[in-house]
Amino acid sequence: MRDIDPGELKERARQAVEAAAEELVALSHGIQENPELAFEEHLASARVAEALSAHGFDVDRGVAELPTALVATSGSGELVIGLCAEYDALPEVGHACGHNVIAAASVGAGIALAAAADELRITVKVLGTPAEERGGGKILMLERGAFDGVHAAMLVHPGPYGIDEVTCSAIACSELVVTYTGKAAHAAAYPQQGLNAADAATVAQVAVGLLRQHLEPGDRVHGIVTHGGAAPNVIPERASMSYFVRARTLDRLRELERRVVDCLQAGAVGTGCHVEITHDGETYSHFHGDEDLEALYAANLSALGTTPHPAEADVFYSTDMANISLAIPTIHPTVGIESGVAVNHQAEFAAYCGTPSADDAILRGATAMAWTCIDAAGDERLRARLLSGRAASAAGQAASRP
Repeated sequence: MRDIDPGELKERARQAVEAAAEELVALSHGIQENPELAFEEHLASARVAEALSAHGFDVDRGVAELPTALVATSGSGELVIGLCAEYDALPEVGHACGHNVIAAASVGAGIALAAAADELRITVKVLGTPAEERGGGKILMLERGAFDGVHAAMLVHPGPYGIDEVTCSAIACSELVVTYTGKAAHAAAYPQQGLNAADAATVAQVAVGLLRQHLEPGDRVHGIVTHGGAAPNVIPERASMSYFVRARTLDRLRELERRVVDCLQAGAVGTGCHVEITHDGETYSHFHGDEDLEALYAANLSALGTTPHPAEADVFYSTDMANISLAIPTIHPTVGIESGVAVNHQAEFAAYCGTPSADDAILRGATAMAWTCIDAAGDERLRARLLSGRAASAAGQAASRP
């Protein structure tokens, strides 16, 4: 690396992204126009695999026993960079979190880095990661070895208002599935013979609502009723709900979850129903960003003419990329798109994720990630730390491992 001009490599990376711009935008739009839910992203994963294969990547599909997961590899250097491509959509609102942008940007960064992989002494891996919205695809891939040997991981995530953020404010999250079982009866003739499972759900919702005044900053509890009865003249024998519990750390999540479970059980106690409470999917951890990589990304954003911003103080979300961040040095910046007043998880935001502003975010994010990897590979101190597997703040990161 000492004989290689990083400025020249960055210019080549920028040109590679620009040369692939048309196909990256087409990839993004193709995924956006065909939204697929968690673990069902067959068209999206195929499009990502085909795009990378066309640029010389060796693509392994169906990794980690997940049909829509993939790992595409280029280069053979000792430092292994992982670029994560998400592509699952949300029910009803489609790609309202812009995973089409994420997938295209990671493919773009991979293409840009592959051309210089030998000079940088790196191996580039683009990991197609299903089920970020629900299911925790990255967690399963991590547990099953798909991230083995990866020294640094990253993606860029679209956000509203055209603001690019460097740090990530993701918090820990778990999902509780609640089922109440009562006893059916004629609601008019023999109501005294029934046990109303829907009433149990109502009591639980009230209890959770009253709990909210005691939540700590950063705590979030929210849910939906997934079944509340079949007919108004039948006492509901079964009712079910799905609740997300979120907190700033895994330790706080465990504390809060216990209190939420008490509220859910209160519904059964108050109505005489039976309750079953189970976890659905994987538990998402809080995020721990790598400060050195974040600093490089911020500098490269500035070099691209974009002002980097800190994460909004009171805006919290969760991602399975957080679990990767506790195992591997990771960054999760936000690329802003002009979305008017629309924000993530709104149908209006999904529409903005196919506009020229979103297309520009793909190219900006891909270039910034590629430049960050070039800088990391060329910084001997940082390179050595990444190869050793040490985090930028090893003590703080180790203390918070799940």
